[in-house]
Amino acid sequence: MKNKLTDLNNHLFAQLERLSEEGLTAEQIEQECQRTEAIVDVSDQILHIANTQLNAAKLIANHGDRFAKMLPAIGGTEQATALPGPGGAAPSNTAPKS
Repeated sequence: MKNKLTDLNNHLFAQLERLSEEGLTAEQIEQECQRTEAIVDVSDQILHIANTQLNAAKLIANHGDRFAKMLPAIGGTEQATALPGPGGAAPSNTAPKS
């Protein structure tokens, strides 16, 4: 299995074709339905991650490197820095480092 969204799309259509096969027994249909549910669950997570990555890339594209240090997977530091809360204060659940 490859790791591209086009491959995911191909897998989803292949599963749709398996579901629409004529001549499946009730047991085979049930197995394919369970398989479909598992594929859809994993696909949803993959798409959620891809959407999060896209949103992070848009943030960098729109605001330059100002937020890059807070997004380690896009080129910032390994430890993300918390965004300031309303009024510029750090979130209350984060203690400043000494």
